Amino acid sequence: MKRKSLFLIVFMIVAVFLSGCNGVITPATDEAKVKSVINEYFLAINDQNWSKAKSCCVYGSDRYYATCVLEDYVNSLYQYGVVTLTCIASISNVSIYGNYAQAYINFTLTVSVGSYYDIGSFPLYYYLQKIGNSWKIYGPGVTYKRVF
Repeated sequence: MKRKSLFLIVFMIVAVFLSGCNGVITPATDEAKVKSVINEYFLAINDQNWSKAKSCCVYGSDRYYATCVLEDYVNSLYQYGVVTLTCIASISNVSIYGNYAQAYINFTLTVSVGSYYDIGSFPLYYYLQKIGNSWKIYGPGVTYKRVF
């Protein structure tokens, strides 16, 4: 009898722990994923890893094409010397609405080519869409009459 009771108690404890592992994604987890994909995007831009940056975007979206425009622009600058990009992004106010999200971003972009450099700061919202279990950036497009 004691053995059956012990087995039943152990089974109940395991069942309670496993019931917490139901795969439901909490908003906090989605918020972390949104921030993560935005950070991955900017790190890819810093590394000029264009395929990685585009993989963070919804294919064919405004952000995808803006990344293509930035890639072309940076590639054209290489005729003047080595191009270095430095993006520093601060993400705040993430809001999630089902399969869509927005995040307020304030980022600084520094572009240097040889001894020339330019710095710009941009406060704007990034818009994301959940595709499967991943978040992808779809907006904004080209902003402030600049490439990025």
